[in-house]
Amino acid sequence: MITTPAMPKASKRRRKTRTSNVNHRPPVIASQLKVTEIDLTPGKEHLVCPDCSTWVPITGLLGTPKLVPHHTGRAKTAEPRRCTAGSNRQVTIDVQADALRTRLIEGAPTAASRRATKVLPKPKAKPAPAASQVKPAPLSAEQVRRVFRQHQQQCLACKGEVKNRDGQLLPCPDGERLAVTFLRLHRQEPKRQAVREFFARERRRFDRQYAEAAPAKRASEWAAVLPKVKDADTRRSQVPVGARPTEARGVPLAPGDEEAFDQRQTELGRRYAASTAAA
Repeated sequence: MITTPAMPKASKRRRKTRTSNVNHRPPVIASQLKVTEIDLTPGKEHLVCPDCSTWVPITGLLGTPKLVPHHTGRAKTAEPRRCTAGSNRQVTIDVQADALRTRLIEGAPTAASRRATKVLPKPKAKPAPAASQVKPAPLSAEQVRRVFRQHQQQCLACKGEVKNRDGQLLPCPDGERLAVTFLRLHRQEPKRQAVREFFARERRRFDRQYAEAAPAKRASEWAAVLPKVKDADTRRSQVPVGARPTEARGVPLAPGDEEAFDQRQTELGRRYAASTAAA
């Protein structure tokens, strides 16, 4: 049996390596990294390798801090590749863990405020009608009366507190206009009410006539189409000569050769009688 060698996988990264190898590249300055690229929590010191962009533990904090040897991919993944440029590279820690944590906490609200909000579809506004198509709402005497009372409470001229140089009271043109409008609508209110009642009464009469005439109209419509329906039923019940079906779902309704059919039936009956007598 032919066996294939197992695919090599990246080894698990050891947190504390025992190696004296040191990368001769310039050390990584902790203060030059972003707040989200370094973690100096005691016992969990990590940073993002500038060469392969993977999180790598920091070892040798009591002596010479440096990055542990690592691969470019995640641990236990296939096709490992050693990060030779970033392994055993020295790290210069020139920031405190508390100060770094404070910067991270202060930057969280700023990042949240820059987050895009949910885009809501803008409602489509209907086009405004033309000036000739605008229908003014009819005014009622009660509406004008309320506006007139409100105007009287706020207008100094209507209260009699505004005078001219001669000491005469000044009239209020707005108050006069509202008063004239109220009196006109009050006189026209009985006539308008009668018109509204007339249209409502005519509407009820029309609905009543339509409901009464609906059955008779429906019966006349059925009577108009009844001869055509009966003629269609009659023609559907009749089968033309020579058009009678001879098969139903592939099974013949009548034998094609009646003489051969009778001979087969006689032979089958004779065989059945012989088998019965033998039993």
